[in-house]
Amino acid sequence: MAGVTRARALGLPFPGTPGPFNAITDVAGVEVGTTTLISGDGPLIVGKGPIRTGITAILPRGRAKAHIPCAAGYYSFNGNGEMTGVVWIEESGELQTPITITNTHSCGVTRDATIRWMVANKIGIGQDWGLPVAAETYDGELNDLNGFHVTAEHTMAALDAAQCGSVELGSVGGGTGMICYDFKAGNGSSSREIGIGGKTYIVGVFVQANFGAREQMVVLGVPVGEHIKAAKLRGKDQGSVIAVVATDAPLQPHQLKRLARRVPMGLARTGAFGTNSSGDIFLAFSTANEQAYESGGAKLRDTSFLRNDAIDPIFNAVVEATEEAVIDSMVCNQTMTGRDGNTSHALPLDQLMMLLKKYGRV
Repeated sequence: MAGVTRARALGLPFPGTPGPFNAITDVAGVEVGTTTLISGDGPLIVGKGPIRTGITAILPRGRAKAHIPCAAGYYSFNGNGEMTGVVWIEESGELQTPITITNTHSCGVTRDATIRWMVANKIGIGQDWGLPVAAETYDGELNDLNGFHVTAEHTMAALDAAQCGSVELGSVGGGTGMICYDFKAGNGSSSREIGIGGKTYIVGVFVQANFGAREQMVVLGVPVGEHIKAAKLRGKDQGSVIAVVATDAPLQPHQLKRLARRVPMGLARTGAFGTNSSGDIFLAFSTANEQAYESGGAKLRDTSFLRNDAIDPIFNAVVEATEEAVIDSMVCNQTMTGRDGNTSHALPLDQLMMLLKKYGRV
């Protein structure tokens, strides 16, 4: 949603210093692409629509270096969801493929299409097989979920469209049909610049936000969800959240798993607590130590990494960027009507600002 107003532009005083784009793409090399599928109105006809869905693709080192793995770690806060490829990440400590995020019933399509895209583009990773990372959240309130409208071609288009720079937020890509705290939500992203040992590093977070009951919602410590009475679609805490954390700080796989484990603290700042029905699954990777992860060459590799007692600022950056990304997924959005006339209302920004002023937050 190009040109939308973000939370910081409204004057919300989120802590920390963001990068130039305040997005995961502030980590050099990271590219993001989307394919958005919106068509049809009225009653649900399975296989025909209405369609409100899409795919988000994240290339950790961009198209030019997609063949070079990254150190990575993942964490499942609550496992009622799916992220493929994480068993091998847990075993090897490497992320070897692009990441796709879509709806629940298209996750397998995007996973297989990523392999097709890598083969078509002759992207080898030093072996003849791959285990792509594909993740999902549920968009069935607005989308013809069982119509299986996401195709391999849509997925490859999102991968082809991936680029650095600003990231479209809100109801685009995999976030098209998503809902958060019973407001229209979807894609959110934020970043932080931090200094450690005289060097500046970037931490970026991307979320596909699709969780939370209205009454739980908190913005900068203000219980806004208790006060905003806009019509609800779900009326309950349902859904999931996928988060991807990227950094250029040199970290080992076990340290990146620790980063992924800090995502829930950022979610908690917005009111989430992780329900039984939620799939809250997070992945963190580092673009540092590029030469050490290239295939071929010497068997012995050298890497640099930050000491464990040096990475508290990175933990804090993950928490801050996650919080802001979730709020932006709602701020950067508009009301959407989908299947059967179901309507997910946008967060009313005038009421939000009035409440934040009342509580002295702006």
